[in-house]
Amino acid sequence: MSTNPAAVVIVGMGLAGLSAALQLAEHRPVLMLAKRGLADAATPWAQGGIVGVLGSDDSVAAHVHDTEEAGAGLVDNTAARFVSEHSAQAISWLLAQGVVLTPDEHGPLGLHLTREGGHGVRRIAHAADATGQAIHQALLARAQAHPNIELREHCMAVDLITQRHAGGEEPACLGVYALDVLQRRVLALPAAAVVLACGGLGRVYRYTSNPDTATGDGVAMAWRAGCRVANMEFIQFHPTCLYHAQDRRFLITEALRGEGAFLRLPIAAAGEPWGPRFMPAHDARAELAPRDIVARAIDFEMKKHGLDHVWLDATQLGEAKLREHFPTIHARCLALGLDIAKAPIPVVPAAHYSCGGVVTDLAGRSDLPGLYVIGETAYTGLHGANRLASNSLLECIVLGHASARHILASAPRAAAPLPAWDESRVEDADEQVVIAHNWDELRLLMWNYVGIVRSHKRLERALRRIALLQAEIHDYYASFRITPDLLELRNLAVCAELIVRSALARPESRGLHFSLDHRGALPVSFPTVLPGRQPASTRIE
Repeated sequence: MSTNPAAVVIVGMGLAGLSAALQLAEHRPVLMLAKRGLADAATPWAQGGIVGVLGSDDSVAAHVHDTEEAGAGLVDNTAARFVSEHSAQAISWLLAQGVVLTPDEHGPLGLHLTREGGHGVRRIAHAADATGQAIHQALLARAQAHPNIELREHCMAVDLITQRHAGGEEPACLGVYALDVLQRRVLALPAAAVVLACGGLGRVYRYTSNPDTATGDGVAMAWRAGCRVANMEFIQFHPTCLYHAQDRRFLITEALRGEGAFLRLPIAAAGEPWGPRFMPAHDARAELAPRDIVARAIDFEMKKHGLDHVWLDATQLGEAKLREHFPTIHARCLALGLDIAKAPIPVVPAAHYSCGGVVTDLAGRSDLPGLYVIGETAYTGLHGANRLASNSLLECIVLGHASARHILASAPRAAAPLPAWDESRVEDADEQVVIAHNWDELRLLMWNYVGIVRSHKRLERALRRIALLQAEIHDYYASFRITPDLLELRNLAVCAELIVRSALARPESRGLHFSLDHRGALPVSFPTVLPGRQPASTRIE
């Protein structure tokens, strides 16, 4: 690959990064970094689908309305309209890339559309119940075959290289320090532009539907480089994650509820063999209410009745329909001894999606020139206080393409010499128990104090303990050579602090943020924006 001009460095191997890379590679060299294997991204975990305003009964205005309703007054209308207006184009692009979506000869574009919570009509294109897997496999194959895209596995971004490291005066992102995990050395990678597409931060919580890679790396790196973050308090807890001793991260898509599955309490009730329904008592939309309402309802009922889980009852859909439309869920549950055609599924809420992130515009530009942030790592204003189901995959494509267009419209930048990573004052760690202990403590305190329901006292306790953990992590980072586990813990601790600080700054209950001290919503509300940190030392902290 040519090093002049410098490559565009994309950190992350999910849908957002692949969407940007495939557009950029027609004109620029691209280097993509995967901190683990090429398939280890959040995208393959997505089950439900991707929004497409395609049907004759649908419109951009209707989709924007549903997005704003779910977002509880904090959705940026311009962002919502921009993403919705490009939804049909995004679906067509996926089909052109060879993505196979579930067909329906009578549907728009020959596709079957389903409906999920918060949507007024059927507008979710999908590949059965494994949409993310189908999309990721097709786009990754395209990237692997492209002569202008280099893919590096086991190469984890450590921090952004800015003008501070190179002795410049004007703010700029010049590249990335990245740990070659197998070679155990840190590389200084120059870049024409850097695109952070690192996914979310669900692993900051003890229970999550996210993969192991979701450790908030992009948010933490951008914040350390001085970028603002916004709405970090709005963490979406997916209402229905499988509750099973052998698998507590398997997601049960809400499309199942969209097709008619009911939530029930596992307690005796006359005439109800699987227990009574409870969602109609919480919201008129019942099982089709937005995720925040459903998750809080489940949390409330579990605490009220002292339950470990609730039931998701799909038995009325019949085995044929379950096998056809939800083959992944049917097969996974069957492998665990659960026949969902004959008995309900035990489910619990789990941390699922971060509606906040690094502040960007609708071209993916951050506060730092040369740095673009897209996908779940970014905050565009689209999701407000609660993400509408299946808007996330759509945002990845639309903003991935938008960032690529903006980068291509800028003059190419040649590779510049960058300062090497300094390891002269550190040594190999003599034990890893500190990392393991702090990792467990951080995730447990976030689950207990900063979960679905919060209080001011809990948040203050969490912030004090996070500060102590960060001091220990900083000392460890300053003294020993870095490892992937240390980097992920360091990033999670930053994200935990940002979540708590944002939650403390919101004196109301809105969307995904529910406070026992402020149960009502303010008449007028605004995004929570926190300034970025400006480190002072020569080794990035």
